[in-house]
Amino acid sequence: MSINWPLSFAAFLTVVGMGGTTSAYAADAAILSNNNGSVASPSLQVQTDAPVDPKSLGIKGLNIGLPGPTDTIDPDLGGARSELAKAGIGYIGMSLNNFYDNTLPHAFAPTHAQQLYNGQNFTASSQNFMFVTYDLSRFGIPDGQIVVAAGESDYTWNAGGPSRFGLTMATYYQTFLNRTFELKLGYIDNAWEFVGANVGGSLASSVFGPAGSIIYQGGQNNANVPTPGVIFKYNIDDHFYDKATAQRSVSPDGQVAEVKANLNAVDWTVPNAGVLYLNEFGYKRDAAPFAPQMWVRAGAAYNTSNYNNKEIPGTRTEGNSFSYLLVDRQLWQNVPVQGSAGRGIYAGFSVMYAPPELNTISLYYEGRLYGKGLLNSRPDDMISLVLTDTVFSKYLVEQALLNNKLAHTDSKAITLSYSAHLARGVYGSLGLSYVDHPTSVTYTPTTGNALNAVVGLNVFW
Repeated sequence: MSINWPLSFAAFLTVVGMGGTTSAYAADAAILSNNNGSVASPSLQVQTDAPVDPKSLGIKGLNIGLPGPTDTIDPDLGGARSELAKAGIGYIGMSLNNFYDNTLPHAFAPTHAQQLYNGQNFTASSQNFMFVTYDLSRFGIPDGQIVVAAGESDYTWNAGGPSRFGLTMATYYQTFLNRTFELKLGYIDNAWEFVGANVGGSLASSVFGPAGSIIYQGGQNNANVPTPGVIFKYNIDDHFYDKATAQRSVSPDGQVAEVKANLNAVDWTVPNAGVLYLNEFGYKRDAAPFAPQMWVRAGAAYNTSNYNNKEIPGTRTEGNSFSYLLVDRQLWQNVPVQGSAGRGIYAGFSVMYAPPELNTISLYYEGRLYGKGLLNSRPDDMISLVLTDTVFSKYLVEQALLNNKLAHTDSKAITLSYSAHLARGVYGSLGLSYVDHPTSVTYTPTTGNALNAVVGLNVFW
C-alpha cells in the first residue's frame, strides 16, 4: 500500500472541509502564491512553524498504553527527540522479551522440533519494533498522523512465533467532527486496537497467558503479522463507543503459515485468506478521584477465509466467526495521593467463543484480579492473579479418541505474576504459571502438567 494515497485522501478531505478544523481552512477559499510561484495556504505556514510537544507524537488510536518519551531509556538524548519534534517527527522503539521454563522434572522434550508447548523446553521470544510517527495536524488535518514501523521477531520454538523480519505498521490516521469519528487505514495492528486482552491495559506491564488465542485463530492481525485494513471508530459520547474494522485476514492456517507465505508482511493476499470483519461496542471510563475505572467491551467477527473443517477432516469451509465479552473494573482506588486515581485493586473477566467445527479452541474463560501501585514506594508496579480455562473443539477430541489417542477437552491454568518498573523505560516481570494439560487436545502418558517459571523484560527507547 502506497503512503502517497492516504496523503492524497487527506488532502481531498481538507479541500472539501470534512470535519474538525479543516472546514475553517476550506472556508477561506483563497489560496495564495508564494515567492517561488508554488501555492500555499496561510494556515499551512502558521501550523508548520508551531512548536510540537514530543508527547503529542505518540501512536494515536490505540487501546493499549505505551510509555511516553519521558519513560524511555533516552528521553531526549542530545536533544534529538526535541529537534525531530519541531519537524513533526516522533518515534518509539521497544524490545519485548519473554522466557518460559517448566520447572517440573518430566517436562523435557529431546528436541525443539518435538516441543508441544511453551516451556516444555526452555523457550524464549524476542520482539523488537521501531515506530516513526509524522504529525499531519500541522497541515490542518485534525489529529492527522502517519506511522511507519518495522520489526524483527525471534522464537526458539517456531510454533510460538514465528521468527521473521519485515513491516510492522504503515498507517494513516485522522479524526472528524471534533473527534466524534476516527479513521485509520493501511497495514494495521488490530491486536492493539481491539479486545484489550492485556491485563492492566499497558504493554509495559502486561502479564502472561493465552488470552487472545481465539481472536488470533479467527484471523486477527498483530504486530508480528500486520495486514492491510481500515478501522473506523464512532465515539458516541465521552464513554460509549463503536469500533469496526475490515482487514485482510491472517492465514486461516495460522501465523506460521502466514509468515511462510508472506515473510516481510507486504503481500496483499496469501492462500485461503479472505477478509475479517470485526465490530466492537464498548463503555470505557478512565479512573478519576472517586470515579473508579471501568471498561466493558463486546465484539463479534466474521471471516470469509477458507478454514480446515474439524468436523469433516480433509475439507475446507468458507466463513468463520468469533465473539467476545470482556469486563474490567476498579474495585478500590488510592485517592488520597494526588494523581493516583489509577492506582488500586481491579477485577475482570473474559468470555470468548468460536465455532468448534472450524477452530481448535472453541471457548475461552478468564478471571483476573490485579493491583496497580499498591505500594507507595512502587507506584508503577503491578501484581496479578489470572485463572483461565481453554476449551478445545469437541470434534478434534472425538476424532483423537476414535484414533485411540489420549485427549483432553480443555486446559486450565493459574498464573501469579509481578511486574516492576525497574528504571526509566525498563520493565521486568516475574511469574509462576501452573497449567493442567498444557498440550493442545492430545497428550501422552508422560506429558504431565506444567509449572512454568515466566520472566519478562520490556525495554522502550
